[in-house]
Amino acid sequence: MESDLRADPLEQLGEWIDAGRLAGQIEPTAMNLATLGPDGFPRARMVLFKGFYEDGFCFYTDYEGAKGRELARAKNVAVTFWWDRLERQVRVEGMADRISREKSREYFEGRPRQSQLGATTSRQSQIVASRRELEDRYAEIEKKLANQAVPLPERWGGYVIRPRMFEFWQGRHSRLHDRLRYRLQGQRWLIDRLEP
Repeated sequence: MESDLRADPLEQLGEWIDAGRLAGQIEPTAMNLATLGPDGFPRARMVLFKGFYEDGFCFYTDYEGAKGRELARAKNVAVTFWWDRLERQVRVEGMADRISREKSREYFEGRPRQSQLGATTSRQSQIVASRRELEDRYAEIEKKLANQAVPLPERWGGYVIRPRMFEFWQGRHSRLHDRLRYRLQGQRWLIDRLEP
């Protein structure tokens, strides 16, 4: 209900992510990110929400992978969160911009070493001849960086999605679901109820 919503949709999103954790969702921070491919077709894939930053929320990826190349051409994105145990969905539309190198480094340095090595090893979205080739490259980099900190790859970092629209969807009986939309008007968020 409208009276249950926070005035700030980012705070509301945080509450729903926390509720997903409490409900035992396998990955309550999973979000489907859609970008626009060079052929004009939308491309969607799952990424992980990695926290709030400035006036938006973050995810991290390889800037030279498909997502990064698509975001370099068109910053408009759509995101969907889904928590089946709660019968809840959040849709977001906005624009994605790279975050600072310092913020990306801070996040990267807090990742498990294997994840750091994986980001260094993978040339995301490029064709690889075999799994073996990828594993051999990983082992070579792991050996080369033994007893050293893994440096942040130049091609890797974060994006902040700055939203312009949120839609919070709560499933209800008789298909009379609640759909409450936040839309940005100037510096204020307006809330509308949409018919299911």
